[in-house]
Amino acid sequence: MNLDVVHDIQTVYRKLVTATSRPGTLVVLDREARTLDVQMECLSSTILLARTVLDPEVSFKVISKAEETVSRMINQLTYSKPVDLPEADFIFILHDASEEQMKEALNKAKVGNLLNPHESAMIILEVPDVTKGDSMILSGPGIQDESFLSLPNVSAWLAARNEKNMEFPLGIDMYFVDQQDRLIALPRTTQIRENGGEILWDMLQ
Repeated sequence: MNLDVVHDIQTVYRKLVTATSRPGTLVVLDREARTLDVQMECLSSTILLARTVLDPEVSFKVISKAEETVSRMINQLTYSKPVDLPEADFIFILHDASEEQMKEALNKAKVGNLLNPHESAMIILEVPDVTKGDSMILSGPGIQDESFLSLPNVSAWLAARNEKNMEFPLGIDMYFVDQQDRLIALPRTTQIRENGGEILWDMLQ
């Protein structure tokens, strides 16, 4: 079974919209991932998202030891152009990226401007498991009251996300994919606090 570039990509897009509109909700991309017929040095879900959001009109950056190989493949599949971090519309932080590389990517990611807040970077971050890690409580648009979420290595990215999203509507949207081809979104509008009660980020501050 091969990827249907119309039907399957439309399905992935709808799931991406669902994840964005319901922050912290687990979305499964397993069926679509099994249709891929390319050799990869990244997760199948990463390729699915690249094929869904990239086109010749936008740019991207890959953060990985295999940056050159993965960038070439994404370019061949989508005709999108790889660029330097501060210019990238989409940033793919792969599983082998160091904590320092991750922080640098978030710190240099563009946040748009008040006239064009949509001209910010979308971050796609590979993690081992989107259900295991540090416990957090989410609130904000798309969440009824509060919801609970655990993600790996939160300390490596949360402070940078905090700084980038201080001046709403400016900011970055983050999407996490794991080895089981599952997706979770944390848009810039989502407020996060530790399960113990300490507020880590709040766009209203």
